[in-house]
Formats: sequence, C-alpha cells, structure tokens
Amino acid sequence: MGAEGGLKVDAAVVSRLSQVPDGARMLERRGYDGCWTAEINHDPFLPLTLAAEHTTSIELGTSIAVAFARNPMTVAQIGWDLQDYSRGRFLLGLGSQIKPHIEKRFSMPWGKPVVRMHEFVLALREIWSCWREGRELRFEGEFYTHTLMTPMFVPPAHAHGDPKVFVAAVGDRMTEMCGEVADGLLAHAFSTQRYFREVTLPTLTRGIERAGRQRGDVEVASPIFVVTGRDEDEMRTAAAGTRRQIAFYASTPAYRGVLELHGWGDLQTELHRLSRLGDWEAMGSLIDDAMLDEFAVVAPVDELVKKIRKRCGGLIDRVLVGFPASIEEATVTDLVAELRSGA
Repeated sequence: MGAEGGLKVDAAVVSRLSQVPDGARMLERRGYDGCWTAEINHDPFLPLTLAAEHTTSIELGTSIAVAFARNPMTVAQIGWDLQDYSRGRFLLGLGSQIKPHIEKRFSMPWGKPVVRMHEFVLALREIWSCWREGRELRFEGEFYTHTLMTPMFVPPAHAHGDPKVFVAAVGDRMTEMCGEVADGLLAHAFSTQRYFREVTLPTLTRGIERAGRQRGDVEVASPIFVVTGRDEDEMRTAAAGTRRQIAFYASTPAYRGVLELHGWGDLQTELHRLSRLGDWEAMGSLIDDAMLDEFAVVAPVDELVKKIRKRCGGLIDRVLVGFPASIEEATVTDLVAELRSGA
C-alpha cells in the first residue's frame, strides 16, 4: 500500500526516449509511486534505463512487456540489469499478447498461454536464483529449457534482490495463475468495481490459496478511466473521449464477460459490428451515462479523490491514473498526495 496505508498511485510515462527524462522527473516530483511504460510502438525497457538515471525513488515498471516475444533468459538479464541500475526499483510486468500478434508480428510460437506464462515466471526465478546463489542452472519445462550457465555469462552480483514480477491477466485461468506465482496482477482498465469484487478477486484468491500464499503477497494494480475537468465543457470533452475508449474495448470479444455481468452482453455484438466498419463516433454514442459511471470515475476535480478511493477501496492496491493536462501541476501533486495518504 501507499504512504500511511493509502493507495499506491502510478502513472505512465511517454516511451519516446527523448521525452523520458523530463517525464519521469515530473512524475517523481508530483509524488507518484510508480512510473510505467508500455510495449506499443516503442521498446518498454529502454525508457526505464533513462528513467532510472534521472530519478531516485519512484518505482519503474513495464505494463506490459510481451513475454512470448522473448524468452526467460533474455528477460532475466534485462530485469537483473534494470534492478541493479535502479537500485531495486524495477517492476517486471509481463503480458501474453494474443495469438495473431505473437505469430504474425513477432514470428514466435503460440500455444497454451497460461501454462507457458506460468513456466516463464518460474524460469525467471530459477535463472535469478542461479546468479544470486551461484548454484547450477537446471530448469527443464515443456516450453523452456535453461541448463547452461558458465561463469563468463553470470552478471555481477547486486544487493537489490530480484525484481517483482507482475503478470497481466484478463481471463480466469491467467488470473488464477497470477495468484499462484506472481508478485502482482496487472488488471485491465476495461473493468468495473462489481467485476473486480465478484470475478477478479475471487479468481485471484483461488490461485493464492492453492499456492499457500496470502492476499498480501500479490499486489493488484489497475489503470482506471477518469473523467474530470474544471468546468462542464471540459467534463463533456473528457466524457466523449472516454466513451470512445470504452466502446473500443467493449467491441472486443475477449472482454464480453465484463459486459455480460451487467446485462450488456448484446451491446458487444453491435459494437464489434461497428468497429469492423470503423464507425468510432457511433460506437462512442452507445456508451450511455450508466455505463460510463460503471467503467470510469466521473467527478469534478474537487471530488476526484473521494470517488477514486471508493472505486479502489479493498480491491486495488495500486492505481494507474492520469489527470488532464489542463489541471495545474500543484493541483495534481495535491491529488496524488491525498490519494496516497489514506486520510
């Protein structure tokens, strides 16, 4: 949890390398707990090297790096180096991506993603243990085998421990697996408080209990949609953009279960049809106020902290939240501090 029992409050940094130093320094200055990068159109790890160089205390994580585009040895080495260079501030967030991207964009094999991810995390821990303890490397699994480690390839020791490993999960089986072996769950923004309470956390808990662990062993991290502004015009503009984002995710078959829990399953079919036509404006118009309130925190600036706390309380340990550029830095700093305080 954050300072004095409050939330940990995170934000994303732009991954273009020339913008990372200023962006990371800004997030640290504003009091955020974590600074995350994504693997979209930039490498997720390189920016964190710069962020580590230009900050001193903020945690630095990938949300996410595509695990199956890589292998455990290459990721273990990057994780070891970033943990060392950041002095223990690195959070390794991994995701599976989906079959077409793995096979057609990355030209890598796909199959049994939950079992493969489970094995990937165990292999990482085995490799780090080999380097840390100086013992023989012997990991043999269905998908990954690591049995060769000569002294020349062992990185220098450091005193910062292994990076925490977070895994992105949407489906039940991946969520349960997170509870078994991961240090954290990276939830998807396309969720609701009810879905977290009735589906995500009970599923995560099954994995935690099966592994003989405690809920406190696994951090739940989640981005949330925020609709805010200094006046009605800014609120309307923010709401329109967020409706389009929600509609985009709602058009995806993999997320239909969230809609069905609320009785909105049929909407997914229509949104998917419109998405194939590229009619994004029409899609956004189908997200009514009731849906917007379920998927986003909608509040003027002076009520944001109360509503974010209500949304996250007892469910989310660290929240990734972005505030509009129109809000002054001093105000953002105050909002972050108030969220973290638990007051």
